[in-house]
Amino acid sequence: MSENRQQRFRFSEAPIWDLQRMYYEELGLKAWNNDQVPQYITSNPMIGTAYAEMIFGFLQDRAGKGHISEPVTILELGAGAGRFAFHVIHQLCEMRDYAGIPLPPFRYVMTDLPIKNVTSWEQHPALQSYIKQGLLDFARFDAVNDTELNLTVSGTTIRQGDLKQPLLIIANYFFDGIPQELIYVGEGHIFDCDVIVETPDTSEKLTASEALQQMKLEYEYRRAPEYEEESYPYRDVIALYQQELEDSHILFPVAGLTCLERLNQLSEAGFMLITADKGDHRLDNFKFAEPPELIIHGSFSFTANFHAIQHVLEERGAHTLFTTHHYKNLNIGCFFMMEAPMSYTNTRLAYRSFIERFGPDDFFSMKEWVDLHLDTMGMQQILAFWRLGGYDAEFFIQTAKQISVLLPEANDEEMLDIQRGIHKMWSAYYIMEQRYDLALDAGLLLFEMDMYEDSKHFLEASLEADEDEPVPTVLYCLAICSYELDQLDLAIAYTREALVLEPDHVEALDLLRALTGEN
Repeated sequence: MSENRQQRFRFSEAPIWDLQRMYYEELGLKAWNNDQVPQYITSNPMIGTAYAEMIFGFLQDRAGKGHISEPVTILELGAGAGRFAFHVIHQLCEMRDYAGIPLPPFRYVMTDLPIKNVTSWEQHPALQSYIKQGLLDFARFDAVNDTELNLTVSGTTIRQGDLKQPLLIIANYFFDGIPQELIYVGEGHIFDCDVIVETPDTSEKLTASEALQQMKLEYEYRRAPEYEEESYPYRDVIALYQQELEDSHILFPVAGLTCLERLNQLSEAGFMLITADKGDHRLDNFKFAEPPELIIHGSFSFTANFHAIQHVLEERGAHTLFTTHHYKNLNIGCFFMMEAPMSYTNTRLAYRSFIERFGPDDFFSMKEWVDLHLDTMGMQQILAFWRLGGYDAEFFIQTAKQISVLLPEANDEEMLDIQRGIHKMWSAYYIMEQRYDLALDAGLLLFEMDMYEDSKHFLEASLEADEDEPVPTVLYCLAICSYELDQLDLAIAYTREALVLEPDHVEALDLLRALTGEN
């Protein structure tokens, strides 16, 4: 019978952080397959559009200041599966082309710790056109240690002071997943919360995810006078916690703050940070806070301390935007760590319109309700929500069956809107190793609407991508499409192929007789 063992660690040095690294390095992009690690809330077209609007506003503001020749570097920390970056670049290019106004050029740099992720991005088909245009580059980046960016496509290195434009940093679900300190405020003093980690003796044989699931954490406190010394770099925010809080556990983002300080050194003009996470910026939400729970979803996450980041950066001259209303699932902040931050009017207006007024957190709350009521929605409701979400592929997958049910009563305009939506969706589709076949669903729905040319295009794309044996019904649909498009030889070929797989397929037998006269 195996026994458990216990060890004591400083929270930021506990083995959970090494296991977190190992998990992502073991799996690479497979960590996000079928939502093992949740990613939809920060990877859908709606949030991509919101960020693109803010970035576009930033480019306008830089152009308005006369800084139009030097490129703006957009740096995404922890880019993960890459789906978010794709949506942002796709929307940003559409907006740039539509506006037709002078803007500084931009370069989007996706970064992450596992080199497997970088290699996968470099090979991803949806990203190739942006790589060829020089709009997209990649780097492996260790947020805890690295001081420069080694770009893999261009082969260049970004070092201290190299950038003339402000660095635009994107950090979604980033600050919650890198090492944090855990402190306790009690009776006006600061304590370090050491963690007692209990693991089974057999933990060396487990995967990173299994080890995290079997790990138990307990906390013990010890006085930490270093936080109360005037020389401590974040003394002011710690003093505020001592003054305002009691019996409170606080995750303190030293690694996150020092990462921002190192990135700030790359540019002569400061940085702008857009970040989204489950984390608070209101001090009241830290009062009497319990110790953090380890939330396991393949890897793990805690919450982000946006209050500390906001306090530290504002002390240094930053302007910060958070929503005036309370968030439910995703808190999105924008930090202007640049000279004259209030002069970035277009950026601030974009935040107001696409985050404050109605943003990704609001959309996700609505989508959770919609997911439960799909079978009660009418065609116009489905189309409206699909448009609101930027013609999201996941929503289409979820509603394809309901759309099919409603098609007999749909008018021509609704069917044309479905057709247009499918093309918009497909043009912004980022393929991942998932459990569903988007091209198949699109092709079958178009077939039901007698849109044979488009249906054939998508059904053939499905066949080409699917390694499994084709389904006879799909081959029969392709035969009908080919017949309707006067491609008789191809219609016969698809019919024969369907009958090889299902010799008694009645519709295919009838079609073959009609096409060839064979019995």
